[in-house]
Amino acid sequence: MPPAEALKLARGQGLDLVEVAPTANPSVCRIINYGKYLYQLNKRQHEARKHQKSEGLKEVKMRVRISQHDYEVKRNRIIEFLGEGSKVKVTIMFRGRENAHRDLGHKMMTQLTEDLTEPGQLEIRPRQEGPNLSAIFSPKKTAAKTPKPAARPAPAAASTGPATVNEAPGG
Repeated sequence: MPPAEALKLARGQGLDLVEVAPTANPSVCRIINYGKYLYQLNKRQHEARKHQKSEGLKEVKMRVRISQHDYEVKRNRIIEFLGEGSKVKVTIMFRGRENAHRDLGHKMMTQLTEDLTEPGQLEIRPRQEGPNLSAIFSPKKTAAKTPKPAARPAPAAASTGPATVNEAPGG
């Protein structure tokens, strides 16, 4: 049908003439409510984004004068984040006189890098950003993930007849 006639037909119905396949010969058009079409298209894109898993960047902050136990808790949390597949930004913060002892922060970051060689890898080397020392770790890429073995069922006790339930006395 000629475009002028299709446009006249669409306007008569109070709808729009939308070109669907411009590269086809002849081009393909539809008579639709364009506003409703855009709304549905936007809604589909929003749903697709909602179900998409984004690879997030988690951040863990520490101080130079952290106790051993607190360090281990933070390290375990980083390992947990890496196990989930997230990247982790580790920040060591310096305040006041701690700025004079930045070598302690570098030693701590070196120790953390050694502790995280198994679950992750250093993506961005430690660098000083103002009063903070930051590094980014990413999860290690594995060639093929091996599935966990299924739990074995408990061995069944030898029974000679149907199972019975013993009732408590008085009830």
